[in-house]
Amino acid sequence: MTIQAGFIGLGAMGRHMARNLATQGLLKTLWNRTTATAEALAQELGVAAAPNPSSLAASVDAVMICVSADDDVRSVIEQLLPGLKPGTLVIDHSTVSRETELEMTAKVAAAGGSYLDAPVSGGMEGARHRTLSIMAGGRAEDLQRARPLLQAMAARIVHMGGIGSGQAAKAVNQIMCAGINQAVTEALSFAQAQGLAMDKVIEAVAGGAAGNWFLDKRGLTMTQGSYEPGFKLALHHKDLAICLAMAERAGMKLPVAETTLHHYKQLMQQGHGEEDISALYRLKNRQRQP
Repeated sequence: MTIQAGFIGLGAMGRHMARNLATQGLLKTLWNRTTATAEALAQELGVAAAPNPSSLAASVDAVMICVSADDDVRSVIEQLLPGLKPGTLVIDHSTVSRETELEMTAKVAAAGGSYLDAPVSGGMEGARHRTLSIMAGGRAEDLQRARPLLQAMAARIVHMGGIGSGQAAKAVNQIMCAGINQAVTEALSFAQAQGLAMDKVIEAVAGGAAGNWFLDKRGLTMTQGSYEPGFKLALHHKDLAICLAMAERAGMKLPVAETTLHHYKQLMQQGHGEEDISALYRLKNRQRQP
């Protein structure tokens, strides 16, 4: 019997993830805090728009969540618990703290459900083209049950271990993204200061040891002053704050993440929080001005 899912959170990532589930015949219903968004997408996909998370949970085998922050996850879980049937699988694709996932797992388990923390990486392109990478934490049997749903959205699914390990792996990813962003934006600002043709320098270095996804996908756009979000700067700022808190508990420093957090704060204060993280290039260019 095909597992039927409900999807909660139809933002930049979630709406594409929901579309891919619907394409595979796995989506039954959806819900979003903004009712009009849910109703429009439900009509497009030919599925139901649930009136609330509790109603959604009562009608499906699995509830999939993709929201912005810890408090959002807590709110959604509290709202869906009254309708949660025993045996229902709750899968959280948000990027939140490990502690939040442990707390939510206990609440869902007390209601007879199972939980996976399954944050995603790959940006809007990955969500749109079913090429996301999913870092999953939870029981192996729960992940196996969820695989048809996850495979409808992702090219790579890795079981990291118990609950919270998915979020820990996502924190690793976000720290690396910070470092790559710093390196690429700084190098391209340097290239511009040298009077190089930006399209040519990007083409040249992309084929060598310095080549990377961020350079391929964002190099030309950032140097042309376009910062259409694939991953919003304000969201990465939120994620890096989680990373720093985790590092502090582990007794270690994350200097690159700390610097990036500081730079993002400056850009957010200047009104660039809704832009792509490649907007860091703005700051690099200002810093090289005489």
